[in-house]
Amino acid sequence: MSRIEPIVARLHALHPRLIDLSLDRLLRLLAQLGHPEQKLPPIIHVAGTNGKGSTCAFVRAIAEGAGLRVHVYTSPHLVHFNERFRVAGRLVTDAALAETMEAIERVNDGAPITVFEVITAAAFVLFAQTPADLCVLEVGLGGRGDATNVITPVACAITSISMDHRELLGETLALIAAEKAGIMKPGIPTVTGEQPAEAMAALEHAGPMRARGRDWWIERDGAGLRYRDALGEVALPAPGLPGEHQLDNAGIAVAVVRAAGLGITDFAGLARASWPARMQRLHGDLAALVPGRELWLDGGHNPGAGDVLARHLADWGPTHLIVGMKQAKDTAEFLRPLLPHAASLWAVAEPEQHQALPVEAIIAASGGLARPGPTVADALRSLDDTPGRVLICGSLYLAGEVLKADGVQLT
Repeated sequence: MSRIEPIVARLHALHPRLIDLSLDRLLRLLAQLGHPEQKLPPIIHVAGTNGKGSTCAFVRAIAEGAGLRVHVYTSPHLVHFNERFRVAGRLVTDAALAETMEAIERVNDGAPITVFEVITAAAFVLFAQTPADLCVLEVGLGGRGDATNVITPVACAITSISMDHRELLGETLALIAAEKAGIMKPGIPTVTGEQPAEAMAALEHAGPMRARGRDWWIERDGAGLRYRDALGEVALPAPGLPGEHQLDNAGIAVAVVRAAGLGITDFAGLARASWPARMQRLHGDLAALVPGRELWLDGGHNPGAGDVLARHLADWGPTHLIVGMKQAKDTAEFLRPLLPHAASLWAVAEPEQHQALPVEAIIAASGGLARPGPTVADALRSLDDTPGRVLICGSLYLAGEVLKADGVQLT
């Protein structure tokens, strides 16, 4: 057990709710810490339902490709807790993170606080201590009341919005979009990509937006991409993350970097972007269970992600799907667009998977079409000879367990 896990366990006892979208507790703590959030390099703040992490990865790759040092704060982690914190280009060490969290715990002195608020404070402290040229912050949940929303950015990005976390953000796309738009600040440029009309209307009600197809454009151009906005046109390499949906995220990243006024003119880094569990091909121990087949992993887990994956599978043809979900997710709506593309469908729940939905519930949500794995390895061993790629999907927590089982090292 690392030093971090006992700290997290202690923090869980300090506030009755795991998620509490309000800022008073964190603002009090940050004041006690000397306001590290006010001592950061220029910040790009990224919200949305799907594509936040990919967009952050593209922004980081672009900036580092241009020679900038970049802090990045994302969530959740997949295998190790320190994946959330990239300090001037490097993942924070377990020792440095534990020391920072222990120091914050002492300053907090038992006052009510959520775990996410403490780890956000830890990110601010770590970033304030180390010089960098840019800071990329991913919203944890929502926007308006998210713990990251205590900063003043140079630019904001809002990625694709769909139905998710309805119990916290609202029952309609308009309400969810309004919560995401809570990161917008007067006079600070905000970029968005393709959005459902209901979400776009709510975003524009909150303030001026730079939207794809109106203020900026991106399209394939031979082996690469072509992007244009009011600043002019630029040729881009093909993005380092696969999938047609990544054009939108790549375009948002380019648009927000240009809106931030960082002076970047070389976008070659876009080709080097990497982000685990986003249409990631596996080559390790699990892949060895299906020799001769391609094994892929994606952490998409809500109805919007299901639609995106379905468009990808339409190009692949029939695909063997291995699905594990988190409790409280809209499993039936996630599965609905995927079912027509399934060569076979397997329901799984890994033994260590956090808040795993029972296999029986996934089978029920599939209308009885899914077969019990009941684990990923079991499902892989049970595949018949029907041709087709294999895709594991449905949960970032499942993705973390899969990466561990496959032997992937995250750096």
